[in-house]
Amino acid sequence: MQIQQALSAACSALGLERLDAQLLLLHALGRPQNDRAWLLAHDSDALEAETEMRYINLTRRRAAGTPLAYLTGQREFYGLTLQVDARVLDPRSDTETLVDWALEHLPPQGSVVDLGTGSGAIALALKSQRPEALVGAVDASAEALAVARANAERLQLPVHFVQGHWLSGMRGPFDLIVSNPPYIAEDDPHLEHLGHEPRMALSSGADGLDALRTIIAQAPAHLQPGGWLLLEHGWQQAEAVRALLTQAGFVQVQSRRDLAGIERCSGGQWPGG
Repeated sequence: MQIQQALSAACSALGLERLDAQLLLLHALGRPQNDRAWLLAHDSDALEAETEMRYINLTRRRAAGTPLAYLTGQREFYGLTLQVDARVLDPRSDTETLVDWALEHLPPQGSVVDLGTGSGAIALALKSQRPEALVGAVDASAEALAVARANAERLQLPVHFVQGHWLSGMRGPFDLIVSNPPYIAEDDPHLEHLGHEPRMALSSGADGLDALRTIIAQAPAHLQPGGWLLLEHGWQQAEAVRALLTQAGFVQVQSRRDLAGIERCSGGQWPGG
């Protein structure tokens, strides 16, 4: 089978998006993910039988719902190439909204902790942009921390990793606390389509707000006066999260929209400073 035929079959027979089909074929060929131009230049090349079978297996798994990042083993996030697998949540580009906002409030030599770090995406992005800052990252999962530590070592971005539950046992105080915690309601039907990803990183109580409530309650004791707490949440949760922040005593409570115009993150400043 030729390269062009393989791509066409993946898109027409399995319904894959062409970009996914191309990235999976590059992975099966052992070529870099940014080498799509090579596929165009070699579209009439024949695939070796072993490569063809590897590609067919990958495309079938993608069609069955396995995240692309789990199949290729990597995900681009904020200019960094992260290694990811089923031990961590697949980082979404929407979360870059949280990183952008965090950088506005992180001094060059400030301190920040990322709660529920998963692959380390947020913490490593912040460290890459603020190399002199003290960056910490917490996760309850030892398996997730193993992924995050491996990413930090490979990218040579020193981050202090701690296994724990949100801010429990953390010292601080920090200039900034950020988190993309689980925020999907336990009975949300969308969870059925996310079955390949770790459940503990997705759902949080009957209304999806349990983790957010805990973080907001713990944060004041761990923030410098004038420090900020910034949180990612679900597309319908901004109003509820702003209310929780206000009730906890935060000021300048506000939300930020992602590229799709959805209120993706909410946060506030702890008084003083």
